Amino acid sequence: MAAYTPPLRDVDFLLHDVLRIQDQPIPGYADLDRATTAAVLEEVGRIAADVLAPLNAVGDREGCRLENGVVRTPPGFADAFALLREGGWTGIDCDPAYGGLGLPFVIHAAAGEFQSAANMAFAMYSGLTHGAYSAIHAHGTAAQKATWLPPLVACRWTGTMNLTEPQAGTDLALLRTRAEPDGDGYRLTGQKIFISAGDHDMAENIVHLVLARLPDAPPGVKGISLFIVPKILVDASGALGERNALSVGKIEEKMGIHGNATCVMNYDGARGELLGAPHQGLKAMFTMMNEARAQVGMQGLSQAAGACQLAAAYARDRLQGRAVTGPTNPAGPADPLLSHPDIRRLLLDQRSFVEGARAFMLWAATLIDAHKAGDADAGGLVSLLTPVVKGYLTDRGFDCAVQAQQVFGGHGYIEETGIAQFVRDARIAMIYEGANGVQALDLVGRKLGQDGGKPIMAFFALVRGFLKENDGDPRLKADFLDPLKAASKDLQSAAEFFLQNIRDPDAALAGSTDFLHLFGHTCLGLMWARMTKVALANPDDDFARAKLATGRYFMSRVLPATGLHLARIRSGAAPVMSLDADAF
Repeated sequence: MAAYTPPLRDVDFLLHDVLRIQDQPIPGYADLDRATTAAVLEEVGRIAADVLAPLNAVGDREGCRLENGVVRTPPGFADAFALLREGGWTGIDCDPAYGGLGLPFVIHAAAGEFQSAANMAFAMYSGLTHGAYSAIHAHGTAAQKATWLPPLVACRWTGTMNLTEPQAGTDLALLRTRAEPDGDGYRLTGQKIFISAGDHDMAENIVHLVLARLPDAPPGVKGISLFIVPKILVDASGALGERNALSVGKIEEKMGIHGNATCVMNYDGARGELLGAPHQGLKAMFTMMNEARAQVGMQGLSQAAGACQLAAAYARDRLQGRAVTGPTNPAGPADPLLSHPDIRRLLLDQRSFVEGARAFMLWAATLIDAHKAGDADAGGLVSLLTPVVKGYLTDRGFDCAVQAQQVFGGHGYIEETGIAQFVRDARIAMIYEGANGVQALDLVGRKLGQDGGKPIMAFFALVRGFLKENDGDPRLKADFLDPLKAASKDLQSAAEFFLQNIRDPDAALAGSTDFLHLFGHTCLGLMWARMTKVALANPDDDFARAKLATGRYFMSRVLPATGLHLARIRSGAAPVMSLDADAF
């Protein structure tokens, strides 16, 4: 069984010393003193460590089963889900008017990392429900909110998102599911695939949000509407009635997240109701999708964090070989793996990513809270950074899980150590909620020039402001400010290259993934500079010393990769597009 320790000290440091949430003029933040956030996160962390983590391997090993049309979750999942529900932990940031705790999103994000690191497959059931809640809260009528939100907030009912069809993955213009008017509702017919949490035995009802076409729908994505389609029909009083005309065709056999039921869903004239305006389904669904992309970025971080904990513990305990500079364990037959420089490289690659990514994720969460409060500038940054959060954190999160596995050597390839599960579970985060290549295309093709380039200029202004504010601190300059300045210049140069080659879309799109990673590295560079500035105020503290050492590693060993990404971008389209298609 893989143990998990929630990073409470690190999150406290980030929330209150680096981001200083208690001082920000965002609704609800004034109430977030250390005692309040500690009370919430310590309990969420305890449940993650004591309840969810022990079930992670169980879910991976046992998986879900389809029995007589009902999906059965792994042993222990239903009891754990009931525990979360009874404690109110499924509605941390949800509207109190519908039973939520009403805390800011940043607390939900921090808690989400704990749950996902402990048991990603399990955490997805409530995570998808939160997305359905957000879509209905943003686009539903008063009657729909009254009917659907209270049980979703409480997770008495859970939610899903149904987009993908066999012929329509990224290209939703190919979507075929039909919605025919029927009285005051609609009848939906079609098949959806890859539906996470599509069915299970942990809730009274499952509320599917389904994209479909009305009979008068125009072609393409402008003809897609969104519908609420419950597994069990609900009457006007909110009481459950008969089974709807939908079913699970099968559970997909997957590489990872075995404890989550990924279903083929068949809709055979199922009853549903329209959510939002006709033919405006993507607008409503993207409320859910954008939140989901931020949460998937968190999953990438969480799997790296969980894997890194296992690898560090193994490296401390496993005795192999002698340190080249002399024994560190002279009384024993060999020295710990941690004595060897290449093992330290692997571990510091992981640790510097995890701690930087956690800061980035929580900073992005504060921007989401500010945007919800009406801050348009924060909203522009959220839109710009969402593909970076999703794409960079999941790409690098998977890389770190593989590096953690490498620390184990041959034992990492054996399932009983638990590390292989993190590699398998992390892999999906690079694919779903918009594959990372699509995130990169979105970043370069849409977000970079959004609103006349105002959001990207705002990001550059943030970096310049930090550099100027701290330019006189010699403790920061060489190790932190100069590398951050160089990375920011590389990012600006890449953006300028795209503007100069605006008539050659292949040149921009061939470099889009490199730009996403260049942007992600720069964001983590900014986070590390901010963290080390705070840590320097107390350099004799063990926690602060570790921060400074890890930050220096990132700035000197990882951040210079921005130069590599810029060189690739400047090579243009020719290296990517010159090989004739027939040669593949």
